[in-house]
Amino acid sequence: MTAALMGSLMGFFIIGVPIAIALGFASVVALLYSGDVSLLLVAQRMFTAIDSFSLMAIPFFILAGKLMENGGISKRLVNFANTLTGHHTGGLAIVAIVTSMFFAAISGSSAATVAAVGSILIPSMINKGYHRNFAGAVSSVSGELGIIIPPSVPLILYGVTTNTSIGDLFMAGITPGIVIVISLIILVYVIAKKRGYEKEKKATLAETWKAFKDAILALLMPIIILGGIYGGIFTPTEAAVVAVLYAFIIGAFVYREIKLNNLFEIFVSSGITSAIVLFIIANAGIFGLVLSRENIPAMVANFFANITDNPIIFLLLINLLLILVGMFMETSASVIILAPLLTPVAISMGIDPVHFGIIMIVNLALGMCTPPLGVNLFISCQIANVKLTSITRALIPFYFVLIGVLLLLSYVPIISMWLPNLLK
Repeated sequence: MTAALMGSLMGFFIIGVPIAIALGFASVVALLYSGDVSLLLVAQRMFTAIDSFSLMAIPFFILAGKLMENGGISKRLVNFANTLTGHHTGGLAIVAIVTSMFFAAISGSSAATVAAVGSILIPSMINKGYHRNFAGAVSSVSGELGIIIPPSVPLILYGVTTNTSIGDLFMAGITPGIVIVISLIILVYVIAKKRGYEKEKKATLAETWKAFKDAILALLMPIIILGGIYGGIFTPTEAAVVAVLYAFIIGAFVYREIKLNNLFEIFVSSGITSAIVLFIIANAGIFGLVLSRENIPAMVANFFANITDNPIIFLLLINLLLILVGMFMETSASVIILAPLLTPVAISMGIDPVHFGIIMIVNLALGMCTPPLGVNLFISCQIANVKLTSITRALIPFYFVLIGVLLLLSYVPIISMWLPNLLK
């Protein structure tokens, strides 16, 4: 049955079947091969997999991100970030990173962050003399913050599939996100200094204050979400609903950039994105059932236990595995398939599941800006009008920095864990 499951799954991948459908078809093939299970179980398990209150947060956070993206938030965040960092060497590239951090704390999506911020700043960087490949590379790697800094859809998926506190995961993602931002700013500064990219004019105090006032309502959103969760006012799912209501009020009635005729397109786009994620979860549910029947999680645990019982070596192997997986698989599918398999092994090695969740998501975030299937790369290439091979060459120094940060986060757990531990 295991051979039928894995063999058919690989076969479906090779012929180009979408991941969600491949998971479901492979599970059906395995169940048919076993011959002792009714296929009615497939529909039941798929429904059970998405029949979760916690999972309701996903479509609401996606909708909130779409509302913010279309409500004039991104350009206000860009203006505010520009008054803070635009006057430094490589100022516009630093603005892209800082703005991505702000937008990530609103959207919960890596692709949305690249699209919203990159569509404004990539053309601006090119007009200021930045190389197209460099401009696209900066936006691509900055976009990965969208799934690391809370609210994050993959962190919600990890929490649901491993029964880990989503609130703790959200708090644990803040400091790693800031560390990545600082590392990227340093690298961008060095490259810009070497290439002689010009600075922006330094903003006056009055200009900075005006930009801050314009962006304050957007900046308050993550404070409301995380403050409400940890203040016991609402759950992460309820926080997602609050985020939708807040985003709609700000975009429609304060900034007045969301019009009535825009809403249908926003709802349809959000619905499609949500349906894709939930369809993956549903098919992964039946896939997980087959894995459990075949005792594959225990086999995976024994495999790693036979290789090493050293958590340092284990984390190194996991990082290599997840980087490779992230290059070829969609993030949500990777979390749903691998988190239930790997997290129990990590716990048996004495690794906190919250810390392991951050390691996993940071790894998979790197995959979003890594060829051949990096979503962020495709968006940046389209905006910057460059080829994938060209932008990949420009990303090489960024990869070295991000892998260095990944190892730091893996082996210094206090970076991720100090904030959730403080608030317990």
